[in-house]
Amino acid sequence: MTVRLESPFWQAVCLSAGLLGSVIGLQVIAGEPDPKSPYLRDPDSEAKTAAAMKPYVQQIRDTDVKFEMLPIPGGEFVMGSPDDEADRNEDEGPQHKVKIDPFWIGKTEVTWDEYDTWRLSLDGQRRKLTGREKDEVDAKTDAVTRATKEYTDMTFGMGHDGFPAIGMTQVAAKMYCEWLSAKTGQYYRLPTEAEWEYACRAGTKTPYSFGTDAEKIDDYAWYYENSEDAYHKVGEKKPNPWGLYDMHGNVSEWVLDRYDPQFYATLPKDAAAVFPVCLPNGQEYPRVARGGSWQDDPETLRSAARIASTPDWKIQDPQLPRSIWYLTDGDMVGFRVVRPLTPPTTEEIQKFILYPDIPEDLKERYARELKNRAAQE
Repeated sequence: MTVRLESPFWQAVCLSAGLLGSVIGLQVIAGEPDPKSPYLRDPDSEAKTAAAMKPYVQQIRDTDVKFEMLPIPGGEFVMGSPDDEADRNEDEGPQHKVKIDPFWIGKTEVTWDEYDTWRLSLDGQRRKLTGREKDEVDAKTDAVTRATKEYTDMTFGMGHDGFPAIGMTQVAAKMYCEWLSAKTGQYYRLPTEAEWEYACRAGTKTPYSFGTDAEKIDDYAWYYENSEDAYHKVGEKKPNPWGLYDMHGNVSEWVLDRYDPQFYATLPKDAAAVFPVCLPNGQEYPRVARGGSWQDDPETLRSAARIASTPDWKIQDPQLPRSIWYLTDGDMVGFRVVRPLTPPTTEEIQKFILYPDIPEDLKERYARELKNRAAQE
C-alpha cells in the first residue's frame, strides 16, 4: 500500500498512531522536483511551520540515489534512564527534561550508495560522463573536502548496495553533511545526542522504543545474537513508532556531541534544557555514538545507552598520524542525518561547532592533504 501524507491533519493522526511516514508496508511517494532546479527537491521538503512538515524523498543530482526523510514533531521529553532501569549505566543520568524543536531525520542510516557519492566523487564523475557543464551548485559541492582514498575495503566484505555506510570518523560524517547541504540547498547535519534519543524513543519511556521486553528485540534490531557477525541492509527490521528503522542495532550512529559522563549533571534541574550539546574540545576522543550495533548485546541497544569512541577504533591504522577520515576498527559505526525546520544562523553554526571540526592533532595532516589535492587539480 502506498500513501501520500498531504494533510497536516493526517500527519497528526499518523503521529498519534505511531504510523508516521513509511511504516508497516507503507511507502512515502516523492513529489516531482522542478526539472529546472539543480537541487532536485521534493516539493514536500518545503515547509515554513511544523504543521506543514511532510515526509519527503531527496534525489542526489547526477545519480539515481535517493533517501527518505521523516518529520519529527517538536516537544519535551525526559532524557536518560531511571535509576531502576535494568542494565543502566551511570552516564545515563541524572534524567533531565529537554525541549526539542521540529526536525526531519533520515528514515534509515546513510547507506554506502549515498555516502560514496561524496566520498568517491561519483557525482562529479557522472556529471562529466553525461557532458553536463559545471554550474554554481557544482562549484559549491566540489569545494567541500572529500575523503582520501581508503587503504582497505571499508565494507569489510559485509555488503555495499543498500547497506549502511560504516567506518567513518565523526569528522567525515560531518563533512558529508556539509556536502549534502551544498548539494541540496537545504541544511543537513548530525543529530544532537538529545535529538537522537528523542527520535529513538518516539514518545516512549521504556528501555526500548518497543517496550521493556528485550525478548522482542529480534523483531526490531540486528545485534550480536542474530546478526551472524555482520551488518545488514537498512530497513529490514520493524521500525519504531515514528517510522524510523534501525534506531536499535545494525550500526551505532554518530551524533554531534563530545562524550562526557558527567554532562547530564550540568544541565538545568528545574527547567527543560534547550538544544543541549556537549561541545568538542579539540580532541578526537571521546565522541558519542548511539543505538548499538550488530556486535552488541541488547543492553547497549537501549534508547538511553551512550557509547564513547576510543582510539581503539583506529588501532590497526598503519599511518602516523592516523586517518582523519577512516576507522580501521570502526566496522560497527555509521550515522543518519537530520534537517532542522529552522536552519541555524552562521553565528549558531560557529557557537555550537556544527561544522566539521578537525582535531588538533590532525590539523597538520589535514592541511597537507588539502595542499596535495590542490596540486593535483
